[in-house]
Amino acid sequence: MRRTHVFSMAGTFLVLACSVVSLANAQDAADVLPPGQIPDDARLAPPKDLDGYFPFSPPASLAEWNVRAEEVRTQLKVALGLWPLPPRTPLNYTVVGRHEFEDYAVSNVRLESVPGLFVTGNLYEPVGKEGPFPGVLCPHGHWANGRYYVADQKAVKEQLESGAEADAIAAENPIQARSVHLARMGCVVLQIDMLGYADSQQLSYELVHRFAKQRAEMNTNDRWGFFSPQAESHLQSVMGLQIWNCIRSLDVLEGLSNVDKSRLAVTGASGGATQTMLVSAIDPRLAASFPAVMVSTAMQGGCTCENCSLLRVGTGNVEFAALFAPKPQGLTSANDWTVEFEKKGYPDLKRLYGLLDAEDQVKLTARTEFGHNYNRVSRKAMYELLNNAFDLNASTEERPFNRLGSEELSVWTDENLPSYKPDFERDLLETLTKESDEQIQPLLLGDSDAFDKYRQLVNQALDVVVGWKNPATDQVDFKVVNKQQQEDFLLIAGLLRNDQNKSELPALFLYPNENWNGHTVLWLSQDGKSGVFDAGGRLKSEVAKLVSSGISVAAIDLVYQGEFLSDGQPLSQTPKVKNEREAAAYTLGYNHSVAAERIQDILSMAAFMRSHDRQPKSIGLVALDPTMAALGSVAIATQSNAFDFGVLKTNGFRFGHVNSIRSPDLLPGGAKYGDVPGFLAMAAPTLLRVIGEDDASEKPVQLAYKRAGKPEMLSDQQSDVSPVDWIMNQLSAVVTQ
Repeated sequence: MRRTHVFSMAGTFLVLACSVVSLANAQDAADVLPPGQIPDDARLAPPKDLDGYFPFSPPASLAEWNVRAEEVRTQLKVALGLWPLPPRTPLNYTVVGRHEFEDYAVSNVRLESVPGLFVTGNLYEPVGKEGPFPGVLCPHGHWANGRYYVADQKAVKEQLESGAEADAIAAENPIQARSVHLARMGCVVLQIDMLGYADSQQLSYELVHRFAKQRAEMNTNDRWGFFSPQAESHLQSVMGLQIWNCIRSLDVLEGLSNVDKSRLAVTGASGGATQTMLVSAIDPRLAASFPAVMVSTAMQGGCTCENCSLLRVGTGNVEFAALFAPKPQGLTSANDWTVEFEKKGYPDLKRLYGLLDAEDQVKLTARTEFGHNYNRVSRKAMYELLNNAFDLNASTEERPFNRLGSEELSVWTDENLPSYKPDFERDLLETLTKESDEQIQPLLLGDSDAFDKYRQLVNQALDVVVGWKNPATDQVDFKVVNKQQQEDFLLIAGLLRNDQNKSELPALFLYPNENWNGHTVLWLSQDGKSGVFDAGGRLKSEVAKLVSSGISVAAIDLVYQGEFLSDGQPLSQTPKVKNEREAAAYTLGYNHSVAAERIQDILSMAAFMRSHDRQPKSIGLVALDPTMAALGSVAIATQSNAFDFGVLKTNGFRFGHVNSIRSPDLLPGGAKYGDVPGFLAMAAPTLLRVIGEDDASEKPVQLAYKRAGKPEMLSDQQSDVSPVDWIMNQLSAVVTQ
């Protein structure tokens, strides 16, 4: 067992043998670790990337799974920018051409998932049969030209000789082959383009699937583009947009007169399977799902269109597939990253289905003699799944069909074919931002009922954005390393450990010698715990004034501050995975941001101070650096009872204005829900002093406090009373919990 000396604010300090040194040496006494040694903090390990190992452990009980499933489902929606779901604007569904054959028909169709953004594709329908029919959504993966794909004759020959295909036309275009046969089986099939493929050219292939370098002209505080820090702060991603395209496409299928909306399915392979498993996880309308050659404990999806910030932090594709249980689901594996799925991942998925008394509703077709594919063998497994799920009683053996070319399948003419324009990208994100603000701002600025909905919405979002789990009392402790008696206070330095997130933080406590009044302040600084000292190593005058008045002060090195820095230089660029493409999601889709980890650290300290043997009367938070104040606002919003009072000098800091994806201040989602003013509003009715906000940005905060019946608790930002004097004047108003 690890030996610790747990610090208590009780009078036991006074019996400790402490050496008396001059006040000028107080900063030296605050060092916790030997020179050159950094904390043993698990978060300093190299960040996890998409090629890591992503096991899934089924829970022990159905009750546990129900809780976990809802957590992961919310994580998906938040990460994809779909929390809350955007407004369902008019689809403007249009049929622009039709080709009819003996037993099926193909229509060229388009719809608008967002005003001005077209989802393009083809609708395959049965001919000569009576509906209503099941509806099947078919997103595709990274096959060249998508639904226009045509394999070369060498590839066709290899497919036929290996047994992967039995018909040359199907081998040329397996995407079209499956859509045709599903229609022949008695399904209405909507086959849609991925962004940047075939008819979907409003956002280019290079942007969506090959993005590699940050674009200075798109990293602006207004009219930004995808992959920018501003887009990350608003949770806007091409992946989220593609999933929204799938949801809106299901809206079309559901609304067709010849479709039975109780029998909707989705299937795709590779990148199409990424879309399949995600839309299956979050859209309850789907009754059957078949993600092919994607789900595994290995590589999670290599394209920028398969990654977004927050998505796979603490989870992965096998658990995403598990969210569809107990409904019918089929999967395939091949000689690719899914090659070990039959032994790694699938048994756990099967156990989860068993827990739900549905073990027979999930099936893996493991044909690892084939390479990455959605070939005839895999398609037949999918046909069998839908046959059973929807009582189709149809043949699963494909027959020859007439392959249509790009000119026959296109929804555009040469005259109206859209092309990528940077201003369209900017306009689109401006529209998405406006739609989101129009949903969230009325809740933030509305009456008490509206604000309660805002608080609930943001609380669940912050569970994902920050990733904070309130630790048990025995999971947080403080190991004393150094105790020294100064002229006017006792300095105790040591390591704060949180076993839940495996953090280890150098921290110190400044304890009044004889007149501690029971109140405590956590002092945050960009310089970490050394921020309580001036250039001469003495306590800053404001800190000294608090201590001399009987208030104890705590300070901490947040991750990558103070003793975390072997060279003493402030962190300017956050750690990243080895992937050289400059998309934040490759790192932040699998790891919490530094900003989120620092918020966790603030809350770890608050949890420790709150759990002492002899609880303090109150715990306050002081942050006079704007970035620290912004993190503090999120901490208070995340854990409403963490602090009893606070002084936050934000000076107008906004997460939405962070200008680099490698900035320590980047917080994915930090701007979507009202940014700093929204987080400050959630502090109500905590006793709060906000400094540096203008009247307009203070409006939601003032409204929140007024609704809480505490209009006097938010002081005037123009007040000339110093923060420390304000604390001492206001402490009598704190309600001891």
